[in-house]
Amino acid sequence: MAHRVHRPKAAAPVLPPDSSASQLELLARIAGALERLSPAPMPLPDFRHCLAAQWRRVGQSAWLEPVTTPHCIDADDLVAVDTQRELIDRNTRQFVRGRPANNVLLTGARGTGKSSLVKAMLARYGGQGLRLIEVDKAHLADMATIARLVADRPERFIVFCDDLSFDAGDASYKALKAALDGSIAAATPNLLIYATSNRRHLLPEYFHENAETRYAGEEVHFGESVEEKVSLSERFGLWISFYPFDQDAYLAAVARWVERMGGSLPSTGRAREAFEREALQWALQRGSRSGRVASQFARDWCGRHPRSRSGA
Repeated sequence: MAHRVHRPKAAAPVLPPDSSASQLELLARIAGALERLSPAPMPLPDFRHCLAAQWRRVGQSAWLEPVTTPHCIDADDLVAVDTQRELIDRNTRQFVRGRPANNVLLTGARGTGKSSLVKAMLARYGGQGLRLIEVDKAHLADMATIARLVADRPERFIVFCDDLSFDAGDASYKALKAALDGSIAAATPNLLIYATSNRRHLLPEYFHENAETRYAGEEVHFGESVEEKVSLSERFGLWISFYPFDQDAYLAAVARWVERMGGSLPSTGRAREAFEREALQWALQRGSRSGRVASQFARDWCGRHPRSRSGA
């Protein structure tokens, strides 16, 4: 007689708890952790009373930091740049009044007043709603963020990029190209970009790139390397060029800064000749005649001749 083998009954499967509820709880906890880790948004400066700000970034945190004492310059203190002053003043005046205006690229010799003219516009039009935001080249990728932060403000903003240039292979210039004229997003009407540079095309130029140039009859077709470099500066609607000072312009700048710093110029004759000779020697030692060198000499001279402050 065959014996039946008794096998134990299989245990009933243990069903997991409500999986949908547990997943929602897990997602909520993850979202909460990410929110706690993300940096809290920094409040905007009170641009009703703050004339200037600097864009700061530390790690994942970025914010507009108010400048309590902006460096404001009287445009009339800058000599030998009358044409340049008129161009940037006209463009800025149009912008402040809500009229069409261009992004501006100021290029040329160092120390000739490029940055000073931008600061002078803040001094001249700050009372009419103009504000200045300084952005370092390393943070140009944040341009779109800055534009969104101030888009609904009633003030008019100039984003100021000083001493702008890019090395070969530096891809950060693409962010600037997009901010100027290359993004699908429309330009923010209350924001312009003013940049200064010693290079007109902002990128280094090499002799071998000329070999890419082709000629078709009377037409000149530049190679891709040159076209890429020119395309960035062309996105600025207004180019303003600055040139080295000649001797007369330099001495005029020295005289203006001495007066501006509270000094009195030596009277005509030997004293004036000695003063100008010393100013020219100062420039020769620095290898440059410029407004910056003129202001440096004036500061040194007024410091060494305290009696001149009282007019003696």
